[in-house]
Order: sequence, then structure tokens, then C-alpha cells
Amino acid sequence: MKSITRILIIVLTSTILFVSGCKSGKSGEKIKIGFLLKTMQEERYQKDKQAFEKRAKELGFEVIFDSCNNSEQTQLAKMENMLIRGVKVIVLQPVNTGTAGILVKKAHKKGVRVVGYDSLLVNGPLDVHIMQDSWSVGKLQAEAMIAWLKKKRGAIKGNIVLIKGQPGDSNAIAMSSGVLDTIKKYKGLKLLLEQSHEGWSTEKANATALNALTRYKNEIDAFICNNSGLARGVIAALKTQGLARATKVFVAGSDSDIINIRYVANGIQAVEIFKKIKPLARMAATVAYKLAINPKKKISDIIKYDMLLYNKFMKVPTIVTPIVLVTKDNIMDTVVKSGFHTKEAIFGK
Repeated sequence: MKSITRILIIVLTSTILFVSGCKSGKSGEKIKIGFLLKTMQEERYQKDKQAFEKRAKELGFEVIFDSCNNSEQTQLAKMENMLIRGVKVIVLQPVNTGTAGILVKKAHKKGVRVVGYDSLLVNGPLDVHIMQDSWSVGKLQAEAMIAWLKKKRGAIKGNIVLIKGQPGDSNAIAMSSGVLDTIKKYKGLKLLLEQSHEGWSTEKANATALNALTRYKNEIDAFICNNSGLARGVIAALKTQGLARATKVFVAGSDSDIINIRYVANGIQAVEIFKKIKPLARMAATVAYKLAINPKKKISDIIKYDMLLYNKFMKVPTIVTPIVLVTKDNIMDTVVKSGFHTKEAIFGK
């Protein structure tokens, strides 16, 4: 009888443990972290998403991902949805860096911290920001142009067009400032035009470049562009004039999309900036997770950051990831060696 009683106790205990183990409770749920990008329009954002999700899998948290087609209203709705779904932290790349502080305030009211991603929002609170040094992106582009002018024209003289991204976007502003701060040091450089482009539109950049080429009778030495998509629009315009060669007109882009890297490899485009997306996305995922598991700790007690960056509202703890200039000569040592693009994807089999 005693043995039967023992068996019953064991069976009942095992059943209780099994049932309790199958229940879905808060203690057994994965931490949810939102990753909200402004768009998936550019090729690079697939890589941001993949790298972020891979790091999330390593750390064991669930990613609630979405993008906004460069629409402020859509981004507001997407963030509200993430808050309803119970995210602990949101990694946010703002569509409008000037008004996105409203989104952060909404999150903070729910006790959700926000990690800024890539584009720095201004005039609003932010817990942490992860970025590349956008000003240095513009500086690298301009310095590469100066070296190109010395080599191809024999002097630092030339007519320049600056193709900018979304009006008011903090990244576009910073990259453009890096260009302008560099070229103003040289009297021989003439800035013919600087134009912003809504939605970072390749088509609008193409129209701007075509108009500029017509207006200045093709006498333009360089186009410096805030991203790869804008550079593709410029190159399409140059093709119509038989000028799409890196020996004829200097074109710089930024993001290192595969098409642009092929242009560089084939001597169509002069340079690209490789922003090292994987370290950026992985760092954002890591920081977000640390904030999620330490909701009541101060930021300074959770992470190490590079600087306090003033965003016209507060000093934001900021982590900066590296950037690299890509030329025809160093493609193998940069985008290929890092695994960002394969040799076969660039050069073919």
C-alpha cells in the first residue's frame, strides 16, 4: 500500500510540474524589444535588421520589428502598437529628427526606455544614442574629393554639387556639415548647389543632377551625396551625358549598397563610405537588452559610452561606431573582409 501511495505522489508531483512548466506566464516569457526603422527603402536596412535580430537571438530576447516608409504618422502608429504589445525598450530611428521627441515622451510615460539609432533626434529626451559619426562621413567624402581633384585636375579647384537627404534630418545635416566645413577651407572650390531631397529619393536626386548638368553645361567636377541611393540617382543622370566615369566626374555616396560598390569596382563611382552596419545594429541590440534587464538602474551604471552629445534638449549618452572610406583599391579589405558583401556579389563568379 505504501508503495502505491509513493507512486501516486510521484505521478501527481510530475503532473503538477509538467502543467506548471507549460503555462505561459510573465516569468517564462521572453523580453520584448522594439526595433523601429524609418524605412526599408535602402538596401542597407535589410542588413541592419538581420544583424539586430541575430544579436537578439544570441541574447535571448524577442524582437518586435517594424518600419515606417518615411512617414511620421506611420511611425507614431507603429510605436504605439509596440507599446501596446509590451516592449521593454524601443530602438528608434526617427523619420523626423526634429519632432521625434514626442515619440520618446510617449514611451517614457509607459516606463519604456528609448535607444536612438543612427539619426539623432533633437529637442527631445533620449536614454542612449548609437550612431556613426555623420560629420566625419561628410569630411571623408570631401577629403577624398580633394585628393581626386589633385590627381585628375592637378589642383584643388572645381565645381561641386552637394546632394542632401531628407530636409531637417540630423544625419543629413551632420554629413553635409562635414562636407561644407572641409571644402570652405579651399578657395578654388565652388559650391554650385546644395539640395535636400524628401524621402531620400533616388528619383528626385536624379532630377536635381540632370537640372544641374543642364544649367551648368556639364561643367561639374564633383557630386557629394548623403547616401548610396542619392548617388545612384546622380550616376543615372551622368550616364545620359556620357559622364558616368570616376575619371570624369567624382561621385561619393554613403551606405555601401551593393550596386554602388559595383560602381566603385567598375570605375563608375569614385568612393563610398562603409558605415559598418553590423557593429551598429549589434551594439544597439546589446544596449537595449542591458536596459531592459536593468529597468531601474542609471544609464551610467549599465553601459559605457563614448560621449555626452547635446541634442538641443539634453546631453545624451552616445556610443559611436566606425566608418571607412571605400575605394576601388581597398574593396577587398573593407566591405568584403568584413562580410558585408561577398567578392562574388561585387565582381561576379
